[in-house]
Amino acid sequence: MELGVAAFAFLIVVFLVVFIWLIPFPLWIAAWSSGAYIGLVSLIGMRLRGVTPSEIVRPRITAVKAGIRVTTDQLEAHYLAGGHVERVVNALISADKAGIDLTFAQATAIDLAGRDVFEAVQTSVNPRVINTPKITAVAKDGIQLSVLTRITVRSNLNRLVGGATEETVIARVGEGIVSTIGSAENYAVVLENPDRISKNVLARGLDAGTAFEILSIDIADIDVTANIGAQLNTEKAEADKQIAQAQAESRRALAVAAEQEMRAKVQEMRAKLVEAEAMIPRAMAAALEQGNIGVMDYYQIRNLAADTEMRDAIGRATGGEKKEE
Repeated sequence: MELGVAAFAFLIVVFLVVFIWLIPFPLWIAAWSSGAYIGLVSLIGMRLRGVTPSEIVRPRITAVKAGIRVTTDQLEAHYLAGGHVERVVNALISADKAGIDLTFAQATAIDLAGRDVFEAVQTSVNPRVINTPKITAVAKDGIQLSVLTRITVRSNLNRLVGGATEETVIARVGEGIVSTIGSAENYAVVLENPDRISKNVLARGLDAGTAFEILSIDIADIDVTANIGAQLNTEKAEADKQIAQAQAESRRALAVAAEQEMRAKVQEMRAKLVEAEAMIPRAMAAALEQGNIGVMDYYQIRNLAADTEMRDAIGRATGGEKKEE
């Protein structure tokens, strides 16, 4: 008997725990007392669908108190889609107080796109300043300038879904700064009128297709960093020097090759001359043997060759003495 009573009591306790978990009475009472009534059946349905009731009830109470009309089904559908219900409700309240036209569908689309919709609304009310990294550009006179810029932007809620992020804005502004400085005749013009950069960049409509509206572009600092033109001229002169040296070396190599070729030809001619001179005695011997020349003719030729050798020796001796003098 006692065992049956204990089992019955245990079942009652389990039933009460499940009943309290299934029907969150504190949330139901809070919603009813605040004018954002949600039926018990709806709360039970949330539990069965895997929705945390507090994630729906509290944001709806906040919305009703702020005068924002949203239904429980809308909030629950956004929760099941993986959205942040509380963030969306806060964004709607903030937009309503600031007079910004933001619908629930827009807010949920922005939230599901991965953007912080509440932060976007705040940026629409209070513009944000983006500090760009130092951007370097070279004027026509070859002087390099380094520019630090501050971009004041405001969120464009209509382009927040699918619009480019602030990285695109920074890149476009940097491109505009480089183009403006590059078109300047000299760096002094840029230093004298830094607002020229802001005006030219703003006139390009750089915020097209982005999630922001550019309000202003302010030049925070400009520094002269280097004389790129002089460096390029120096490097060009060094390159020209190396090219000239290479060409001279090539010409010298060609001259050495031509000289060696001429020497080879001279050596070849000398070899042929020696070979021809070696054939003379044979030819004379054959002429004597055949009777074409006589002995006296042979001696005359020998005397003539001796006279020629003597004159060559005298000429070489005379030329050597003149060189020594």
